[in-house]
Amino acid sequence: MTAKEVMQISPIVPVIALEKVEDALALAEALLEGGISVMEVTLRTDAGLKAIEAIAKSMPQMHVGAGTVLNANDMKAALLHGSQFVFSPGISEELMRASREMDITLIPGVATASEVMLAKNHGFEHCKLFPATLAGGVEALKAFGGPFASMRFCPTGGVGLANLNDFLALPNVLCVGGSWIVPKTSIDNKDFKHITRLCKEALQTIQSTKVTV
Repeated sequence: MTAKEVMQISPIVPVIALEKVEDALALAEALLEGGISVMEVTLRTDAGLKAIEAIAKSMPQMHVGAGTVLNANDMKAALLHGSQFVFSPGISEELMRASREMDITLIPGVATASEVMLAKNHGFEHCKLFPATLAGGVEALKAFGGPFASMRFCPTGGVGLANLNDFLALPNVLCVGGSWIVPKTSIDNKDFKHITRLCKEALQTIQSTKVTV
């Protein structure tokens, strides 16, 4: 799966930090019921890798990848546990080299023009803008559109229901990432129906905007 294909699965990529492996499948089911078939499970918790493995083995209809991949060791662990792709919060020579050696799709994080240049010059034309709102948000992406016309982005960090359509309206944005759609309190309380409702609400908001336009 190419980075472009990953970023075109859904207009929203849920960014998830799971504390308990046993919540992984229920969460994946909730997202699928809400119309979202991609998830970025971060390696910020001890449960991250095992959660990815559980989803990859039991739910082939869900496209699952790892987030918060910081180095080659993280990438190798993600791959071994079934990740179809990886997101990183930043970009480095090590990560780009490792993704090629391991043949796994990397969507690196960028925040500046210099980092976009680094990605582009190494053949990575699909990136995460992170942290999106702090890095300039919509205006930064508009500015990147001139010198980096071929680049495509998944803004993550500060994105939510109130501004996701502002990002998705940009020609160089394929999807947005966010944790608002998978609240920690809902996961902790096993209120997965609430997560399904949030997914549907967000997708309906996107669709209604397209219809209006």
